[in-house]
Amino acid sequence: MSAPNLFDKVWDAHTVRTLPGGQTQLLIGLHLIHEVTSPQAFAMLRERDLKVAYPERTVATVDHIIPTDTQLRPLRDSLAEEMMEAIETNCRDFGVRLLSPDKGEQGIVHVVGPERGLTQPGMTIVCGDSHTSTHGAFGTIALGIGTSQVAHVLATGTMALAKPKVRKVSVDGELGPGVTAKDVALAIIRHLGVQGGVGYAYEYAGDVFRNMSMEERMTVCNMSIEGGARCGYVCPDETTVEYLRGRDAVPTGEEFERAAEWWLSLASPEDARYDDEVHLLASEIEPTVTWGINPGQSIGVGGTLPDPAELPEGERFAVEEALAYMGLEGGQRLEGTPIDVAFIGSCTNGRLSDLRQAAAVVQATGGRVPDRVRALVVPGSQRVRAAAEAEGLHTIFTEAGFDWRQAGCSMCLAMNPDKLQGRELCASSSNRNFKGRQGSPTGRTLLMSPAMVAAAALAGEVRDVRSVGARVAA
Repeated sequence: MSAPNLFDKVWDAHTVRTLPGGQTQLLIGLHLIHEVTSPQAFAMLRERDLKVAYPERTVATVDHIIPTDTQLRPLRDSLAEEMMEAIETNCRDFGVRLLSPDKGEQGIVHVVGPERGLTQPGMTIVCGDSHTSTHGAFGTIALGIGTSQVAHVLATGTMALAKPKVRKVSVDGELGPGVTAKDVALAIIRHLGVQGGVGYAYEYAGDVFRNMSMEERMTVCNMSIEGGARCGYVCPDETTVEYLRGRDAVPTGEEFERAAEWWLSLASPEDARYDDEVHLLASEIEPTVTWGINPGQSIGVGGTLPDPAELPEGERFAVEEALAYMGLEGGQRLEGTPIDVAFIGSCTNGRLSDLRQAAAVVQATGGRVPDRVRALVVPGSQRVRAAAEAEGLHTIFTEAGFDWRQAGCSMCLAMNPDKLQGRELCASSSNRNFKGRQGSPTGRTLLMSPAMVAAAALAGEVRDVRSVGARVAA
């Protein structure tokens, strides 16, 4: 008889009861909140005269609306300032810890959780943000939730959920030069489809994930939601333990060693049961670029775009729509396509290792961003920014013509001043290439790794990062 996988173990450990409708009432170990989806939730609590059930398990930050050119208060955008004031008031009134820009604690919610050790194996974690799946890199069940659910978790510390099935996604072998975690994520989504994960949690396994750093695992788990999965996770191992050692919220001494022993015991055993299994080969993954209007529409940078005329009739419309919106043609190559904007950052690729990868490309190229290209580098947190500056990465970027920014979500989404204008085409290390995602209803997005974005920024066009001679780790 097969054994329970990590998802089963964590789910069962947090089950309060099975509800009459068949859903599970699940205890939530960590609730992360930010300024966009929390005001309405706190208003619901005030209307009912309710308190936050577990304020010690609730942590807030600001990321979506905060500008990245300057964070001086009051913010120039009156709505952004209003939202800042709201989360400050709500956190103070309800006893919730706020990671404040004034204290150097602020950052994107899915960056600050792990870097502070708030995210730990075996947890259930929720946040009013779809990319909460990022935290699954630590062996957690991490779920994005809606505003009404945010209010429910604040008030009760629990939420009602239907248990998804579990699919094991293994990537074996060794990644080639210039192939990064972002390319792995895009390859999985292209293979399984943007709806392929509906009803599933993904367990990422195999040689490639065993060899990844925690930040690389976070990148892939972050994009689980883009493949339709409810969440994604990697089983904890010694890489997980060493990443967490010494973090702010993590125990020390013997208590840490006991915690680490338990974390490691959560990993799915060899005979674990799964509802489905998928196997990919690392050798077949290239540096990847999206060409369309969802993350599943991608190709290796050396490939050509699909020709609708050569596709089955049922697949033509989606490809024709995407090509028309993007101003591209079937059969053409993406490499050499001119860009207008380059964006390095986001909860997918705004960590220190991402900035190092991009900086390595800048140094290897020795070039400068053309005057016609607008290039932004936005660290994922104030800590990431400080660490990057301590290594001199900011100087590498600024001397090459990149704009070095404050921490925030920035151009990943259109909730702050960093937006595309008109039909601009952006090489972006973010997670979504939907129509209008980056602020302009006609703006266009090509998703790629930070290394690929850096190469494109310097060339002024889509460029195969392997051609610049930089050493880019997976």
